[in-house]
Parts: sequence; structure tokens; C-alpha cells
Amino acid sequence: MALSLALLFGIMGLMNFAFGELIMIGGFTVYYLRDQPALIILAVTIVVVVVASVLMELLAFRPVRHASATTLLITSFALSIGLQQAVRATVGPIAKPVPPIAFLSDQFEIANVRVSWLDVVTAIATVGLVFGLTLILRRTMLGIHLRASTEDFRMAGLVGVRANVVISAAFALTGVLAGVTAFLYVANSGSVSYDMGANPVLIAFVGVALGGLGSLYGAAIGGFLLGASLTILQATLPVDWSSYTPALAYLGVIAIFLLRPQGLISRQATRV
Repeated sequence: MALSLALLFGIMGLMNFAFGELIMIGGFTVYYLRDQPALIILAVTIVVVVVASVLMELLAFRPVRHASATTLLITSFALSIGLQQAVRATVGPIAKPVPPIAFLSDQFEIANVRVSWLDVVTAIATVGLVFGLTLILRRTMLGIHLRASTEDFRMAGLVGVRANVVISAAFALTGVLAGVTAFLYVANSGSVSYDMGANPVLIAFVGVALGGLGSLYGAAIGGFLLGASLTILQATLPVDWSSYTPALAYLGVIAIFLLRPQGLISRQATRV
């Protein structure tokens, strides 16, 4: 999620808070396909979310592409709230349960420690997606155009990079990431709701800011550090302190910002 937000911010200067609603769309896709095999659910979810992401760019963000960063931000908030309320009006405000997905809900034991297959698949999927995105960015012409656009979008256009193709491709890539995220998120939470993407996108935003706005490497590092911090605190704190896990993690983030306001990896550092 942090990579998705950083990619769009680098190209368009857009912090897309409506990304959470892509997860919500994917979540309800999983809900309506809950009786199908897991691979079919995953494949259809990715396709639906990619289409939704590209349409989001065409209908909502392309008309205001050349507007100020404030306008883009307001547009993303308006789109987020609009999609949430549209789903709330059609499917209702109450969260809907999703039965456990076959295989992912099973557990196995290693050295007297029970491990969920969902955790294993999540780790493998995360590494695979980061590796795949790295290959695309470094080994394909589209990736070169995307990286050039994140460095200097105006100059990239002057040397022949087609803005519409690059931006649509970026939204499509974020749709793939959002589709996989939605599938794993629903498998973990066991329910879907109209506002299910609101909290995850805020956590991802903090991860992007922690790593350094506009830096894909920083987003990967920031997202990992924040996620690892939340997990470690949740696993080590006493039960009575579990509700304070996010607060303690964000205190650590604030401490880092006090030392490095630009984030762990500045955008200038990634250009060297």
C-alpha cells in the first residue's frame, strides 16, 4: 500500500486517500465470490480493482490533473467519502462476515509455535509484489517511463513520455497491489464494510511519510518499519497495554520526524 501511494505521489503529486476504497471494492468482490475457489476469487478481485483504479483516474483525477496539490488532495477525499457513502447506501452500514478462505485459515506447527498459512502467504505475496514491481520499474520500458516521471514529470513529457499512458499504468499497478491487499485483508479480518479501507490507507500514508515522500525505496522501508513496529509491539506488550499499540508506534514515528523531518530517505537521496 505504501508503494502504491508513493508511486502516485511521485508522478502526480497526488496522495490518493481514495486508495482505501479500492481495498473496499476488492473486499466486497471477495464477499460476493466467497463460495468460489480461492484462486478464482483472487484473480477476479485483482481484475475488478484494476478496472476501478483506472476508471478512478479517468473520471476523477484526469480532469483535475493540472490543478494544485490542494485540489488533488480534496478530490481524493471527496472521492473516498463519495464511494463510502454510495456503498453504505446500497449494501448497508453493518459489516458483513466472510467465511474463512480454504487453506489460508489452516495452521501448522514449527518448534511448538503455531503458524497460520495466511501469514506465510502474506509474506510471500509481499516479497513477490515488491520484487515484481522492482522488475517492472527497472527492466521494462514502462518502468523506465514511470521512474523518469517520478523524478521529473514535466521533463519526462518533453522527452517523449506519454503522460496518459504512464499515469493510467501507474493506477493499474496500484490496482493490482490493492486487489491483493484486499484479498489478504479480508482473509485476515473475516468481514467487509463500507469503511474497511479508511484505517489501512492512513497507516500506509504514515509509512510513506516515514520513508520519505516521493521515494519508492523510502516507502518500502517506511511501510515495513511501521508494520514491523506495530506487530512487535502487539506481540510483546502485556494484554492490558494492547490497546495502546498504535499510539506507541506513532510516538516512535514522531521521534523519527523530529530527527529527520524529510523522512528516512529524502527524494534527493534516491536520485544519486
